[in-house]
Amino acid sequence: METSQRSDPLVGAVLDGRYRVDAMIATGGMSTVYRGLDIRLDRPVALKVMDSRYAQDQQFLTRFQREARAVARLKDPGLVSVYDQGFDAHHPFLVMELVEGGTLRELLHERGPMPPHAVAAVLAPVLSGLAVAHRAGLVHRDVKPENVLISDDGDVKIADFGLVRAVAEAKITSTSVILGTAAYLSPEQVGTGDASPRSDVYGVGVLAYELLTGDTPFKGDNALSVAYQRMDNDVPPPSAAIAGIPTQFDELVLCATARNPADRYADAQDMGAELEAIVEELGLPPFRVPAPRNSAQHASAAAQHVSAHAERTTEATAQPPRQHTREFTRGPEDWPHDPDRFAGIEIDEFEWARQRARRATLFWVIAVLTLAGLVAVGAWTLGSNLDGLF
Repeated sequence: METSQRSDPLVGAVLDGRYRVDAMIATGGMSTVYRGLDIRLDRPVALKVMDSRYAQDQQFLTRFQREARAVARLKDPGLVSVYDQGFDAHHPFLVMELVEGGTLRELLHERGPMPPHAVAAVLAPVLSGLAVAHRAGLVHRDVKPENVLISDDGDVKIADFGLVRAVAEAKITSTSVILGTAAYLSPEQVGTGDASPRSDVYGVGVLAYELLTGDTPFKGDNALSVAYQRMDNDVPPPSAAIAGIPTQFDELVLCATARNPADRYADAQDMGAELEAIVEELGLPPFRVPAPRNSAQHASAAAQHVSAHAERTTEATAQPPRQHTREFTRGPEDWPHDPDRFAGIEIDEFEWARQRARRATLFWVIAVLTLAGLVAVGAWTLGSNLDGLF
């Protein structure tokens, strides 16, 4: 998917009376992903809104709903949770967990090929999530770096289960599906369109090759030529591209990407068990996968923050300032000056009050002086008569 800063008519809309569209994250050939808010639960969400051309295809809508329900039942830390699905006006949409971070594709662009321990840290949760789906009878069909999300906390999750199948079975020619997944399609998907858990294993094998080497194994002038190369060619060992990659990872990739599905790992759980054994054998250290710094997700969050700040500023300037009874909002130099009043009191009344205060002060001064004089006279008289007392 590609990001876009152009104005979008859906931004600000509320889908199905519940999901507010806040900011675009990325857009592609068949859908656009937005940051959103579940107004009912006050929960941030990701909204995947399908292209309007799918709204008229009843077969797609039926498959879309069925796949969403099936995926929503899956629970695993390696899976992006699906909360809801709906149809609003001209747009079918999915409501998913909002993963703050970025995609594996963005991370590869920023950092290039990964060392084996980092590759293992990425593949383990991906295979774990796929294994849960495979046990439930579901196949992803579109394993690629764009569909692997990395959170700012280092969580790795795979997204977009079921969408490719729904689109592929629609009446619309879905060229975008082929264009987007050509580098990761298994030979049977290219040849017959069939897919099984072993097809997902092939996609993970190509993904592992790319993580280790920084590139995909097949090149071509167009997407179809890239796709058809795997019909006649094996994926080469990663160590042929970058020296020093452990033999165990070569074997993992070669087994996962065997042209004959029967020669591959049976499913993601089988491949995950092999990866775990390799990690233990090589003594690979644990690794926290970093989220990409300059991701579309981070850009959309920043854009939403700026937009919200501008909205608050506009609202504040459009309304008169609130009056406070115990808080000064202006300095003394800004206070209004009235020559006939002081602090809200008429000058004449204020002068009379000051004179009255002066008279009261003078009275008390005289009284104190008189009392002091009387005490002094009494003391002197008493002292003069002390000799006559003894």
